[in-house]
Amino acid sequence: MPQVKMFTTQVCPFCIRAKALLKQRGVEHIEEIRIDLDPEQRQHMMSTTGRRTVPQIFIGDTHVGGCDDLVALDQRGGLLPMLAGGAA
Repeated sequence: MPQVKMFTTQVCPFCIRAKALLKQRGVEHIEEIRIDLDPEQRQHMMSTTGRRTVPQIFIGDTHVGGCDDLVALDQRGGLLPMLAGGAA
């Protein structure tokens, strides 16, 4: 399974929802990068993704997007293959 990385903040309900969905799909470890604690990571997230909102989710080297993007990927059947190491 590819590494899952998520830029988050402590009190973000969308972050909590995204983590719950990923865990339901078998992800045991999510590398969380708390941008509310580290302003440099916030700048890194914005320069990497072009987005200011959290969560920003990466599966392997692929930027999935935010929570709504993750849910949409799952609904169209692309999340599990991506987590298995295939393309979405």
